[in-house]
Amino acid sequence: MVNVAADGSGRRRRLARGALTPELIVEESLRLLDTGGVSGFSLPKLGRVLGADPTAVYRHFASKDELVLAIADRLIEEAIAGFEPSECWVEIFGELFRRLRDVYQRHPAAASVSALRTTQRPAELQAVEWLVGAARLAGFEGAQAALMYRTIAEFSLSWCGHEAMFNALDPEQQEADRGAWTRSYRSVDAGEFPNIWAIHDDLPEVSEDAMFEQALAVIVAGISALAPRQCPCPPGTHDVPSADRQPAQKP
Repeated sequence: MVNVAADGSGRRRRLARGALTPELIVEESLRLLDTGGVSGFSLPKLGRVLGADPTAVYRHFASKDELVLAIADRLIEEAIAGFEPSECWVEIFGELFRRLRDVYQRHPAAASVSALRTTQRPAELQAVEWLVGAARLAGFEGAQAALMYRTIAEFSLSWCGHEAMFNALDPEQQEADRGAWTRSYRSVDAGEFPNIWAIHDDLPEVSEDAMFEQALAVIVAGISALAPRQCPCPPGTHDVPSADRQPAQKP
């Protein structure tokens, strides 16, 4: 039997016997999730894409859950590709978190099923090494470094995973939720909800990018307040952005 798998054009390419590898399985799983969403990802569908019996996957992954962990690590691998840590711990945190968010936005379905998992695989271990190193550059050691790393990592994964779950929703559901800021919050009673009314025109204008950058800046400011050692950047380089410096909303 000759295995086949879809190429980038949607056609199927022929694979030599024995060409089914863990890397190919992960790549085709990621393709399925990108094109069909979470509901489009199953071992029978994966088997059809690979041109193999679904049970063939179990020769490389003990379970579907193990495959999900491999997908999670593949996303982290994509995020850290080409990354070079600097001497500034703020830049390390910021760049790694932005890279992860970018990858999760490109692969929302895959991220939504894997963001909160601990892969224990090479890419995750490398990312942890850099993040712990950043915590130590900030002067944290021992239990303090472990707590600081776990805290900032959970923030990043939770935030980016939450965004991915939303982006993996049906477009109509996304539009309905976004529209609520215009429909419901702009029409509140000024007497009953004076605080909401005070910003009811501003709420719909807040972008996902602006919220992420604001939250990241606040987290970094909090770490800086606790850090035994400040980053070597000039003062003011990493100030929390003001409202008028929010990133432009994506079209």
